[in-house]
Amino acid sequence: MRQAKLAQLLAEDGHTVHLYALHAAPPDDHPGLIHTDRLDHIEKADCVILPLPVSREPGMLNAPFSPESQPLEPILDRLSPSQFLCGGRLDPELTAIAQARGLTVRDYFAREELAVANAVPTAEGALQLAMEHLPITIHGARVLVIGFGRVGRLTAQRFSALGARVSVAARKYEQLAWAQAMGFGTEHLEQLAGWLCSYNLVINTVPAQVLGQKELEDLRRDCLVLDLASKPGGVDLAAAGELGLTVIWALSLPGKVAPVTAGAAIKTTIYNMLHELGR
Repeated sequence: MRQAKLAQLLAEDGHTVHLYALHAAPPDDHPGLIHTDRLDHIEKADCVILPLPVSREPGMLNAPFSPESQPLEPILDRLSPSQFLCGGRLDPELTAIAQARGLTVRDYFAREELAVANAVPTAEGALQLAMEHLPITIHGARVLVIGFGRVGRLTAQRFSALGARVSVAARKYEQLAWAQAMGFGTEHLEQLAGWLCSYNLVINTVPAQVLGQKELEDLRRDCLVLDLASKPGGVDLAAAGELGLTVIWALSLPGKVAPVTAGAAIKTTIYNMLHELGR
């Protein structure tokens, strides 16, 4: 959805945008948008934008709106080094395939401005999920946010603004100092076991397993766990299932809860990249 909205926003800016492998995306009648099922004119494009993530399985384009599988190699075969080629969350295989063809793929997801912009709908999406799945209000709930990077910081702030009693768990002492200065309780990430039994909601933002068997056993059985981390996630899902805990691994929240905002953030980031290259 965010790629479809990105295309619409680019067309509204006056660009001619060809959409490939977005067949089932909601239609838009903007004259600058051209849906196509062929790659005949891709070599004429000044800019080629791949999705976020580019691939969910090796060698294949991430194209959930396409009725057919889309191998990446035939797409890259049609491109030239003079074109601006970008995508989100590049994997080594894609980079190798592109380099073998003399192509440079730039990762817009690696840009700080996009990471910050994406943290906002991620935090709001976490609020939405919590409201939908908790049997209590956010106000007064005991919430633990694990990790205090971009997503962790904005998530803690938003839950606190609604009256939650928020604590932050982090590994770095400077992050704990910032959390404390902002009025949050603090826990050290490596000392969570034995201190988790009072929380109604635990939100993880760390993309490494931080909630294993020992930590999960300490949670209340009615505690909701939201994992906002990218793969491999931060929760032992098998152990959580055995314990009867409710865990929601909420991947790609910006594109799900706010596709227009997410698409606009990618557009701005791509414009910034082009500006830096003098294009």
